[in-house]
Amino acid sequence: MMVSATLLLLGALTAVVAPRLLARADWPDREPVVALWVWQCAVAAVLLCCALSMALSAAAAWQAVRGHVFAPAPRGVVDAYALGAAGPWAATTAVLLASGGLWSLAMLVREVVWARERRRGRRTELLVRAPLLPGEEPTGGPLVVLEGERPDAWCLPGAAPRLVITTAALRRLKGRQLDALLAHEQGHAQARHDWLLHCSSALAAGFPQVPVFAAFRDEMHRLVELAADDMASRRFGRLTTALALVELNEERGVFGPCPTPQAHVPQRVHRLLTPPDRLPALRRLRLTAAASLVPVVPVLVALVPALRALG
Repeated sequence: MMVSATLLLLGALTAVVAPRLLARADWPDREPVVALWVWQCAVAAVLLCCALSMALSAAAAWQAVRGHVFAPAPRGVVDAYALGAAGPWAATTAVLLASGGLWSLAMLVREVVWARERRRGRRTELLVRAPLLPGEEPTGGPLVVLEGERPDAWCLPGAAPRLVITTAALRRLKGRQLDALLAHEQGHAQARHDWLLHCSSALAAGFPQVPVFAAFRDEMHRLVELAADDMASRRFGRLTTALALVELNEERGVFGPCPTPQAHVPQRVHRLLTPPDRLPALRRLRLTAAASLVPVVPVLVALVPALRALG
């Protein structure tokens, strides 16, 4: 069946072309929120191509599935898809794509379970490092201060996100710098960046040989930080946010010649100190609208035979 094969080719083309176009573009660092949306739409289009191809292949291979997929459709629409002419590859394609979908779901569940275990472990660690005093009631407030000689701060996502900060960070961050740090972490919590990271990590772990999913994961980790930086800088200034980043990471060696896991911090500081010009509002709107249309293309391709039959 040509439609199923066309959808697979379209998904492969999107998986190859979209990351290359985004890598060559000069605007993602200028508009990280728009870039996050474009990446999500591109990956959603790839997954939708696979899902639609699986449904049509299964309908061609098994009469029972066909009855469910095309239940409300007129006879002419069913004939337009030429399901009876599908070869033996239809069942194989459907099984492979279904297996890939189940594997993706399993990877996502595993990622969420691991994240909850890590979050539970960190909350237990908080109770050990910051125990309640006799007679003190657990308030579950959004801010927890820990005694520590290393300046550090992180956010515990969840239904009630909590920001954890060490006393060393409180001593190093001055005034509005601390406010900028709080705004950065609040930006992560409000935008639910943790779910973006979970989904991208699950796809990359489940399909390590697919470059688009690895690029999706890497870009999500980078762009969410840029987006949170922008949210903090709009409220408290780029210089203040950059100084907060420097004060928080200076002792970790991230500004030295040797690469570290936080090697992206110098680039973030440089971006804050030399801010790129934002895109015009009309161009941001066009990019957002164009990205929103990308997942619609597979649906239109799948409906072409039906539209022809009804036309």
